[in-house]
Amino acid sequence: MTGLLLDPPDRFDLETEVAIVGAGGCGLTAALAAREAGAEVWLFERDRVPRGSTAMSSGMVPAAGTRFQRARGIDDDPERFAADILAKNGGATDLAIVRTLARRAAPTVEWLVDRFAVPLDLVEAFLYPGHSRPRMHAPPGRSGAELVGALERAVEETGASLLCEARVDALIVERSAAGSVARVRGLRVERRDGRFETVAAGAVVLACCGYGGAPDLVRRFVPEMAEAPYHGHAGNQGDAVRWGQALGAGLADLGAYQGHAGLAVPHEVLITWAIVVEGGVQVDATGRRFADETRGYSEQAALLRAGPGGVGWILYDEARHRLALAFEDYRRALEAGAISVAPDPAGLAAVTGLPADTLVATLEEVRELARTGGTDRFGRDFSKVAPLEPPFRAVKVTGALFHTQGGLVVDPVARVLRSDGSPIPGLFAGGGAARGVSGPGAAGYLSGNGLLSAIVLGRIAGESAATEARGTSPGCGA
Repeated sequence: MTGLLLDPPDRFDLETEVAIVGAGGCGLTAALAAREAGAEVWLFERDRVPRGSTAMSSGMVPAAGTRFQRARGIDDDPERFAADILAKNGGATDLAIVRTLARRAAPTVEWLVDRFAVPLDLVEAFLYPGHSRPRMHAPPGRSGAELVGALERAVEETGASLLCEARVDALIVERSAAGSVARVRGLRVERRDGRFETVAAGAVVLACCGYGGAPDLVRRFVPEMAEAPYHGHAGNQGDAVRWGQALGAGLADLGAYQGHAGLAVPHEVLITWAIVVEGGVQVDATGRRFADETRGYSEQAALLRAGPGGVGWILYDEARHRLALAFEDYRRALEAGAISVAPDPAGLAAVTGLPADTLVATLEEVRELARTGGTDRFGRDFSKVAPLEPPFRAVKVTGALFHTQGGLVVDPVARVLRSDGSPIPGLFAGGGAARGVSGPGAAGYLSGNGLLSAIVLGRIAGESAATEARGTSPGCGA
């Protein structure tokens, strides 16, 4: 841990009220909130331009009880949202954080739209696994890059300072007489030319996501995905986890992650799971289905990786194809030639190379289940989807690791807590740097949990950091 924590210098090179590490969705939202609260803000981003894990997502923020839902006649509320989160993770998470995020999600979505012109609207064409109501809010292109672009423009307009190609390599701390960390005072940043600068801050927000890009931590905490492709941001090097260990912070659910069983190979483009939710199926390299695909794309990833060759195919038809065209990633997959099409099951077997007899039998089985409204041997209910009809389509995919969900333990106002439950003064966290609400593994991931923590907890962290930096405690009632 040497070098992760530094003592205060005799003189800092820069000074600000709030310093934010990372300018993805979480950091940018935190900056908006801190600036709205009147704080001076500096963001430090290791990349040439802000992106983060948010830019690699579909940009979907779940929120319950928004005016966008009400305008479509959708009855939803934070209590129902919280219940869906807890049902997916089996209650194995911090109930106070779940309730806080569920309650503040709708106001945060509307705040972004109304205050900062971030183009979010309700996605109601399909229902993601585990959600009892349509509650995903996304930009028109269903693109995380579009969301990050809108947030970055908004941050620039607030006058916050965004410094790119600036890698934070250490936190600066005051220590007690006994040598323990008494307070976080700032950070050290490495500039593009190799110079180091020290930055004093009234409060620091860690918005540097998780550890998916750190093979040593992945092997340690999620060994089942150690050999899987990593389709997350390269900057997710586990800085928050390593700093947390050095600080004596609480860490939880480090085995939690979001996987995805729909990464097109060899194209490495995400295939939206809406295809599967609306009646498509997934088969392994033998042409056989192996699970109820609608339980969730995250847990499906490890199951797919464990099968023959670690690859499989998503099978669907023209109707699901048209639905998927709303997603920018899917359009890129189509342009890249990742999508195969055939007039009948035998033809689909020919273009995919899957065993014809097995594939024909699989497609006939699922078509019959949809026609009769049956439930298969895995427990998947086909009663609410239309049968697959020719022409058929297929895309070859593998399971991938997208981002991790465990991290620093925080309270409902995003303060980072020590292992004894007391807050570390001057330090806040959100997004993938903080413990999420997915519980201890992959199966607890509910679609949108990542951006829920990034955007909503990011806003809370920005508010709380501004409050502390300006001289008052944020308390616990956010």
